[in-house]
Amino acid sequence: MKAVITELNWPVGIELLEEAGWNVLYDPVIWQNRERLKAELHNADVLIVRNQTKVDQELLGWGSRLRAIGRLGVGLDNIDLQAASEREIPVIYGKNANATSVAEYVISGIFAASRLLREADTDVKNGGWNRRKYTGTELFGKTLGLIGVGEIGHRVAVRARALGLHVVGYDPFVAPYDFPAAESGIQLADLKRVLAESDYISLHVPLTADTRYLLNRDAFHQMKPGAVLINSARGGIVHEHDLNDALQNGTIAGAILDVLEQEPPPPDHPLLQRDNCLITPHIAGLTEESQVRTAEMVSREIIGEIAGRRSLCRVAFRR
Repeated sequence: MKAVITELNWPVGIELLEEAGWNVLYDPVIWQNRERLKAELHNADVLIVRNQTKVDQELLGWGSRLRAIGRLGVGLDNIDLQAASEREIPVIYGKNANATSVAEYVISGIFAASRLLREADTDVKNGGWNRRKYTGTELFGKTLGLIGVGEIGHRVAVRARALGLHVVGYDPFVAPYDFPAAESGIQLADLKRVLAESDYISLHVPLTADTRYLLNRDAFHQMKPGAVLINSARGGIVHEHDLNDALQNGTIAGAILDVLEQEPPPPDHPLLQRDNCLITPHIAGLTEESQVRTAEMVSREIIGEIAGRRSLCRVAFRR
């Protein structure tokens, strides 16, 4: 059994496959060499990727022996699920393995926006002592808006409410008595209300035709001037040019972006010049704990799937 792992993976995942007697090709940069990757897929039984490898119809055509695809994470926009389904190749993903890490990232972002500790530290070390400039804002009593009320949204809400935040959420696929709303204290509302009432807005939706550029010029104009946008979901949900204009013009106060349409961004990307836009390198789900869980889960589930045990982490594909 041969597995090809094309991107960063924690050792435990590789070790589990090797302990099962598999031949593992682990090359975390092979996704950049399409021709070499296609050649390696000729005799591969399993392909394991993150978000950079484009698993499209052409690539799958080179993997005539593929019996499973593993996704080290939860986003699936880089995998052609229909093409995989047509070839009867199950897709196994790291279901909820990094949800806590992403939720904690969002809370960290909220704190970073409300109390400028790093900036104040830099100012003091440069000889300043500007107490007025670095007077922050309390989270207690503020409103957090969630766009997408699933597993991660639920975990964000639990933590936010513990800090005294009021939480509203928009999700057309969640009913009032579903667990995230009923047990997390999320008040479901339409998108217009979430945009208008929230001091912080956090995105937790996949990138689809319906969500592409969901946060655009019109959406920013519906938000509070003091609002802060947090995107730890996917690049492309936010219209980056419109966001740059909104930050420049004071339409909204700030943004924290862990994901962009192009990763890494080009050096001349206008958002890189914005002091009120904090950008991190797609690390919301990257903690040591979450990556151990993800690597172990995906490897164990794939081994079981190949052995004939249908995985609970198999993507449910619908035409």
